[in-house]
Amino acid sequence: MLPVIALVGRPNVGKSTVFNVLTRSRDALVADQPGVTRDRQYGYGRVDDRRFIVIDTGGLLETPRGVEQAMAEQTRRAIDEADHVVFVVDGREGLTEGDRFVAGVLRRGGKVAVLAVNKSEGRDDEMAVAEFHALGLGEPIPISAAHSRGMDVLIQAVLGEAPEEPDAIEAEGALPRAIRVCVVGRPNVGKSTLINRLLGEERLVAFDQPGTTRDTISVPFERDGRHYELIDTAGVRRRARVEDSLERFSVIKTLQAIEQAHVVIGVLDARETVAEQDATLLGIVANRGRAMVVAVNKWDHVASEQRMEIRSQLEARLRFLDFAPVHFISALHGSGVGELMHSVEGAFAAAMRELPTPELTRVLEAAMQQHQPPLVRGRRVKLRYAHQGGRNPPLIVIHGTQAERTPEDYRRYLTNCFRKAFDLHGTPVKVEFRSEANPFAGRRNVLTPRQKRSRKRMIRHSKR
Repeated sequence: MLPVIALVGRPNVGKSTVFNVLTRSRDALVADQPGVTRDRQYGYGRVDDRRFIVIDTGGLLETPRGVEQAMAEQTRRAIDEADHVVFVVDGREGLTEGDRFVAGVLRRGGKVAVLAVNKSEGRDDEMAVAEFHALGLGEPIPISAAHSRGMDVLIQAVLGEAPEEPDAIEAEGALPRAIRVCVVGRPNVGKSTLINRLLGEERLVAFDQPGTTRDTISVPFERDGRHYELIDTAGVRRRARVEDSLERFSVIKTLQAIEQAHVVIGVLDARETVAEQDATLLGIVANRGRAMVVAVNKWDHVASEQRMEIRSQLEARLRFLDFAPVHFISALHGSGVGELMHSVEGAFAAAMRELPTPELTRVLEAAMQQHQPPLVRGRRVKLRYAHQGGRNPPLIVIHGTQAERTPEDYRRYLTNCFRKAFDLHGTPVKVEFRSEANPFAGRRNVLTPRQKRSRKRMIRHSKR
């Protein structure tokens, strides 16, 4: 399971900036005033090869008033949920009574916290952290979230030595024995019923009431000679509706299950419209690069005249999932479930497919012959060869001149060419562009032909 790190501290010390740096996002609002963050914000973090879930929280105050009381409660819940706590303080303001109060809360909660002294840029490290030793929380770590400084040292202190990657054998070429399939969706869409149908028994509690499943449940099974590990998850709702602390833990478990999965089945209810939380949850899966199949459940409850409208709605609102096959099923009666699992196998095979360099380069050359790369600042992008950089999801690395300046529409064109050529359906495909090093970099006396002509003109002009 991915470790969970909570960021805590008094208001306006830079917790949201730390969150955005760790998650490489702008999900947390940042402003130069206290109280911007009120609810807990969850995200996937990564520093070097270390992966984790990070929680941004509102500021803790000794005498909260009004909405500040709710913020404090949210922060305390985040501390309970987390495996690790990072206590963020402001190095510019120095040690305050508010910092002492937060340190006391952490001690009473029995949580070991790593102390991060933010906004320490431009100061000697020892001077920046000196007065914070008085909190008695161990060696303070100077960081600058605004300049992404010290984050690797901070995560090393929080998580310790990096464990061996669990999928190292897979990375070396051997496929896993069992396909890990995670089933996600809003509450009461039929996730547990679908797993029971696949297992052929009432293994999981299925009830016509949202919130029946409160934890992730892993069930191994075999189908047509293939081994699977099915992971049922709690329904994920809009954050504003998630008030129960137990359900908050369920959200983290779902995020961890998505990270572990090879393939995710996103379950929707055919009787309801595609809601914003459906798109948000499936967007998280796509952003994590997981292979995906969409199952529109309870299709047998939809009248024939409404089915075309539902299909159009799915196409419009889930346009970003154009790589994912969609199946219309009835988990209760079993219709369409067999075809659904065929797509799961196909998505897994696509996500783990080996892509030889010669074939990738041939596809790249054929794509460029059909549509030349565009001009960027008067110079044409030159793409030379491609190779595979990873699996699950497939990563294709393209090398060339000005490659990183390739426009977004041409990137999508090449992605679609690779997807079609290698049958990469059911999985996101990531394409990375790398420019070749300038052979003249660092050679001060080497001039381009244009620079030489300009220099000659200047010499002639000076002689006159």
